[in-house]
Amino acid sequence: MIYGIGTDICDVRRIRESLARHGDRFADKILSEGEFATWKARSARWPERGVRYLATRFSAKEAFSKAIGLGMRMPMTWKLCEVRNGPSGKPAIVLQGALKDWFDARHLSAHISVTDETDYAASFCVVEAAPTSLEEISR
Repeated sequence: MIYGIGTDICDVRRIRESLARHGDRFADKILSEGEFATWKARSARWPERGVRYLATRFSAKEAFSKAIGLGMRMPMTWKLCEVRNGPSGKPAIVLQGALKDWFDARHLSAHISVTDETDYAASFCVVEAAPTSLEEISR
């Protein structure tokens, strides 16, 4: 059963400007420790790729926060929500701490899609709730 749907579009130029203004502090606010390491590596090789990486993570976390209905308020925080790519490149939401506890207590699962072009990054997230009783299964 669908619990929530969220979408977000992010202007990559805005992310670039925030990085220019605030440097690594801006990325550190948005990214988990693992994401930050990936961002640094991508930025070192090709700065524009790093900006787009940051924009897709920003967008994905916004879409996820909308799908769970919390927006950016506790237990939803930037750092407790991570977007990882599997071996095939498929993105997945990985949660930590209080956000993971909140999410797991509701028997939720998330599906995320991210994309980027020159000026925009976009994400779409579907959160599902597992049926918790035979009555819900039979619906």
